[in-house]
Amino acid sequence: MSRLLLDTHAAIWLVEGQPLSNVAKEALAMAAADKEDAFVSPMTAWEIGMLSVRGRVRMPLTPLVWFERLIASPGISLADLPARVLIASSFLPGTPPRDPVDRILVATAREGDYHLVTRDRELLDYAAQGHLKALPC
Repeated sequence: MSRLLLDTHAAIWLVEGQPLSNVAKEALAMAAADKEDAFVSPMTAWEIGMLSVRGRVRMPLTPLVWFERLIASPGISLADLPARVLIASSFLPGTPPRDPVDRILVATAREGDYHLVTRDRELLDYAAQGHLKALPC
């Protein structure tokens, strides 16, 4: 298995102890056993802020503190987000998701050879088309 990239909701559910699929739990356990971190995109920081300001998530901490604690957690690292990934998100094959953050996550996963851990049906469908490696969470 390649490295894992958590989409924003997967990161939230992991931190909050929400149930994940058996596939996602096994992949995270395998990564931990191999001393491989799971990664989050810097875009997740932005998305956490937007979800918070719109009242879609409530956190006991500010979004900045929550995100800093997330990436300081054992087994979690911050994925790189170079300009080439941002540009690549504009030129994805097939019929990629329209959401810009989802496109950036897809491009990050493709560039870094990650499996994207997500519950987003559109991302899972895009993976089923062969354009992305993904695991349902």
